[in-house]
Amino acid sequence: MSPLNRRSFLSTSLGGLAAASACRPSLLAQDSISPAEASNPAASFEPDTLFLTWQRDPTSTITIQWLGAETSADTSIQFATLDAPVWQIAMTITRPYTNTDLKVFRCELTGLQPGQEYQFQVANAAEVYRFRTMPGKATDTFQFVSGGDSGVGLHAINTNILAARQEPYFALIAGDLAYDNGRSPETFAKYLQNYHEHMIDAQGRLIPMVAAIGNHEVDGGYKRQRQDAPAYLSFFDGFYPEKTYGVLDIGDYLSLVVLDTDHIAPIAGEQTDWLRQTLADRQERPHLIVANHVPAYPSYRSPQGANDHLGTGEEQRKHWCPLFEQYNVDVVLEHHDHTFKRTHPLTNGLRDKHGVLYLGDGSWGQLRVPKTPEERPYLAAVSSAYHMTVHRLEGDQRFHMAMEQSGKIADVCMTTSKRPAKRG
Repeated sequence: MSPLNRRSFLSTSLGGLAAASACRPSLLAQDSISPAEASNPAASFEPDTLFLTWQRDPTSTITIQWLGAETSADTSIQFATLDAPVWQIAMTITRPYTNTDLKVFRCELTGLQPGQEYQFQVANAAEVYRFRTMPGKATDTFQFVSGGDSGVGLHAINTNILAARQEPYFALIAGDLAYDNGRSPETFAKYLQNYHEHMIDAQGRLIPMVAAIGNHEVDGGYKRQRQDAPAYLSFFDGFYPEKTYGVLDIGDYLSLVVLDTDHIAPIAGEQTDWLRQTLADRQERPHLIVANHVPAYPSYRSPQGANDHLGTGEEQRKHWCPLFEQYNVDVVLEHHDHTFKRTHPLTNGLRDKHGVLYLGDGSWGQLRVPKTPEERPYLAAVSSAYHMTVHRLEGDQRFHMAMEQSGKIADVCMTTSKRPAKRG
C-alpha cells in the first residue's frame, strides 16, 4: 500500500464519518480557523480520535492517545483531580501512524490515586476531558462492558451509545475493532472517531478501552507477523510491546488475561506456556477473566474440522481450555461468530456446574444467525442480535447481563470465584 498524504487520508476517513454522525469540531478536519484561533491555535484543538487505554495498573495510571498531524505546538497534558485541582504536566510522545504522514500522540499519566476522578487538557486547549481510575479494593462494586466485532457502521455506533449509558469503568473489545484488515489506516481512524464521539458516560467521563487482537486487525488474518497489524499496534503496542498477548492486573483483585488466537502469536508453545504460568501466579485473585477473539466453543462456525483444516476453536480446546479448568478461570470472553451466546459451565466440553463459562461471540456491530442449543449441546443461550455485555463485580461475585442494541436484556447470569483460596 502506498503512503497516504494527509489531505487524501482525511477526506476518505474523517470527513466521511463526520457526515454520518455529529462529531465534535476537529483541527484535523478544519480547512480554516478564526483570527482568535490563529493567535492561540491550542484554543480550538480538539482531537477527534482521542481515547484512553492502559499499559499498566489501571488503579494508578491512564494512557491518553490520539491521531494528528505533526506539529511544533505544545501537546503536553495538564491534569488534576476533579475535586481539588492542583494541575500537573506530563509530556506527550509521538510515533508514526502507518502508511500516512500523521502521528500517534501518546501520554501516560502515572502516580494517580485509585478510585478518583480526574480532568485533563491537551496543552491549553479549550476542551476539558474527564476520566476515573479503577477502585483500589476488591470490595468496591464496579462494572465494565465487553464485546467484539464492531466495525464502523451504524449498528456499531448504536452499541457504543448503549454501552456508554451503562457508565462502565472500561470497555473490553476482544478483536475485530475496525475491520481495517491491516491495510486501511483510514478505517481504523474512523473507528477511533466513533469511539471518541460516543464512548462517554452520562457524567461526561471518557471510557477507557482494553483491546485484544482479532483476524481483521491483521493483513492475512492468521499466522502473520507484527508488521501485518500496523494500525492496531500503532496504538496498542504500549500494552503489547513484544507479544500480542498479555495480562492487565487491576489492583490486587482483577486480572484480565488477553490472548491472541493465532493471528500473530501461535496458540501452542510459547503462548500456552505463558498462559499456564500467568494463571498459576494469579490464584489469589478474586476475579480471573480471560478474553480472546476466536471462540473455543463457537455458536455459528463449525467446531469440527474437515479436509485437513482445524475446526473453529479446536486448538484452544486442546491447549487452553484444560488450563482454564485447572486454574478455575471465572469466565472466558470470546467472539468472532457475530451472535450472542452463553455456554453452560463446561469441563472437557461437557456440562459441569464446576466448569468454565464462555460468553460473548461478537455482535457489537456484526450479525449472523447462531446454531441452536439442540445443534450444539454446549450452548445454554443464543440469539441473533447486536449486543454487548455488562459485567458487574460485587465482592467475589459477578453478574453478566447481555443487552441488545434496542436496550432489551437478552440474558443474565452470575458467576462466583471458584479458586481454592476463595472457597468457603
